[in-house]
Amino acid sequence: MSVKRIWHGWTTRENARAYQDLLQSYVFPSIEAKRVKGYRSIELLRKPAGDEVEFVTIMTFDDIEAVKAFVGEDYETVYVPERARAVLKRFDQKSQHYDHVETRNY
Repeated sequence: MSVKRIWHGWTTRENARAYQDLLQSYVFPSIEAKRVKGYRSIELLRKPAGDEVEFVTIMTFDDIEAVKAFVGEDYETVYVPERARAVLKRFDQKSQHYDHVETRNY
């Protein structure tokens, strides 16, 4: 069973493209460069929300120990580099973690 690490961040509509580009060109590659044993993937979701744009990241790890290897013993700690904080309007102060129970493909 894997663990999904879920986090939300919001930008202004004006900063949305810059934030998405930063995630794809800098943040995600920096996560992958850590070569954390048990890290499997990251997904990016985006949704307009009034005068903001909401982003959701869903990271997949083998287990909670792999999450701890990524961010430390306090595994709910968020990973938001300063460059990302500069264009975010607000963001979750803690990441949420769920056991992945099942995926069905049709």
